[in-house]
Amino acid sequence: MARNFNDLFDAWSETYDQTVVGTDIEYKEVFAYYEQILDEVAKKSKGYIVEFGVGTGNLTEKFLKNGFDVYGVEPSEGMRSRAKEKLPNVPIVEGDFLEFPMPEKKPDTITSTYAFHHLTDEEKAKAIAHFSDILNESGKIVFADTIFIDDAAKQAIIKEALQNNYQRLAVDLQTEYYTTIPVLKKIFEENGFQVTFKQMNAFVWLINAEKRRGD
Repeated sequence: MARNFNDLFDAWSETYDQTVVGTDIEYKEVFAYYEQILDEVAKKSKGYIVEFGVGTGNLTEKFLKNGFDVYGVEPSEGMRSRAKEKLPNVPIVEGDFLEFPMPEKKPDTITSTYAFHHLTDEEKAKAIAHFSDILNESGKIVFADTIFIDDAAKQAIIKEALQNNYQRLAVDLQTEYYTTIPVLKKIFEENGFQVTFKQMNAFVWLINAEKRRGD
C-alpha cells in the first residue's frame, strides 16, 4: 500500500524535480511530456480539488494558476516539506488514498499523477468506491499514471527495460502494482463512473472518470 514507499519518497524528494525533466535515463520515457501531462490533468479538472500524492507540488501549482482551490494529501514527510516550501498557503495533510483527513467540503474533482500504482488492484477498488461516496453528485476523478493495455503489453515493456539494462525500471515494473485498462475500467464502472483512457507517452495514460447521473 502507498505508505510502504515513504522512505523511498522521502529520499527522492530532494531530486524528484530533476528526475521529471529527464535527467534519469532509465525513467526518461516514463516522464516524457511531463508538463503536458500535468496540463492535461489540470484542464480536465474542475471546482474544488482533492489531490492525492501531491509530491513536490508540481500539479498543485498548475491548479492554483488556473484559479482552483486545492486540498492536498501526501504520505511522505519529505515530499510534504518540499511542497509546503513551494506552496505555503495550500493545505497539504498527511495521508494516502485509503486513509486521509476528510476535507471540509465535498470535492468536485479527485486527482493524482504517478501514484495510483502504489495500491493493489483490490485497494484501488476500495479507494474508488470511497471516492464515489465523497464526490459531489457531478464529480469526477482525473488520474495520470502508468498502466497497460493488457498483461502482454506490460511484459513487453519489462522485457525491453531488461534488454536496455534498465534494472531499476524493470524491478519497479515488476514489484509495484501497475495494472491494466480492463481492470481499471471494470473498477470505475462498478462504482458508477463513465471512464475514458488517453495514452500520453509509452507508459502513462490519462484516466478521466465522470460520475454517471443518478448513480
